[in-house]
Amino acid sequence: MTKTATFMDFNFLKNLFGSRTYLGVDIGTTSLKIAEVRRGKNGAELLNYGYLESFDYLERANQAFQTSTLKLNEGGIAKFIRALMKQSGIPAHPVIASLPSFSSFSTLIEVPQLSERELAESMQLQAKQYVPMPISEVKLDWQKVGERRDEKGALLQQILLISVPNEVVARYQKIFSLAGLSLLALEVEGLSLARSATMGTAGPALVMDIGARSTTIVVAENGFMKFAGQTDFAGATLTQTVATGLKLGNRRAEEMKRHRGLTGAAGEYELFTLLQPMVDVIINEGMRVRKNYETLYKTAVTRIILAGGGANLPGLHRYIAKETGLPVSHAAPFERVAYPISMAPLLTGLGPIFAVAIGLGLKEL
Repeated sequence: MTKTATFMDFNFLKNLFGSRTYLGVDIGTTSLKIAEVRRGKNGAELLNYGYLESFDYLERANQAFQTSTLKLNEGGIAKFIRALMKQSGIPAHPVIASLPSFSSFSTLIEVPQLSERELAESMQLQAKQYVPMPISEVKLDWQKVGERRDEKGALLQQILLISVPNEVVARYQKIFSLAGLSLLALEVEGLSLARSATMGTAGPALVMDIGARSTTIVVAENGFMKFAGQTDFAGATLTQTVATGLKLGNRRAEEMKRHRGLTGAAGEYELFTLLQPMVDVIINEGMRVRKNYETLYKTAVTRIILAGGGANLPGLHRYIAKETGLPVSHAAPFERVAYPISMAPLLTGLGPIFAVAIGLGLKEL
């Protein structure tokens, strides 16, 4: 695909490395995930992984790795990356890193069948119309995610147009430079999420990645993101609600949320009534994205997939299934890779958390 500007791939680096082993690095607002993935004889293989979670943000908001205001502690994050790699025994490889959804803008555009040159010219024009910033201040990328026939039978290409501020790209480049790693590509987390959650499956799925500070919502099919949304209601919102409602410290509220959640068991009704309205906000945002997608593309979303640390909230998948009438499952990115049997017990419960990191590692394979 011909592009006049890109943030996704630093293509000149590929020829220098010649590597088939990559590090998928997912920098969340309060956690860091690294997946070492390579192309083996029979497909993708997970060689190693690392996971670091910070709870300091529960006491001091400025202790998050990053915030939805795009504040990044580049030096601190680089230090954590180096420490996690050392602790986990992960060697240096070319990095593919995630960009949070709240740092980007994306829209799905339909165009007639075009050559690569014509498509590049069209996307530059479309970007001026849709991107809410001057084109000189952003990096652009686009990819074909599907096609359909319109009412007259004409075949249309479905193109996902993405923009990210130059300033954000520069910050991530600085992080990996300070960490002593070579950054091969940056990718908006929704694309990685779609890849690991729906690759090889048919029918649109609503993927809800519930992080600490934001929830990313995408409609995806066969590994491609088709539609996206985002809300600031997420894990930290639930924790703060519990802390305020039960007059607890944030750390104690976080612990109670994680262990009891929405089970509604005996003696837990008060916790359920506190969490329910906040969870409903997340569900409603997901249903808004679903409705917009179905209205625009006349195709029904068939299921829901939960990802992110918030996906492990006890009772959440059953509650969402009850409220939406759709089957709900957890993201299972480790099904996309082979790994040593000795690693299996360690990966239990980590699937939703590593959905983006594994998706990043699979990008170039």
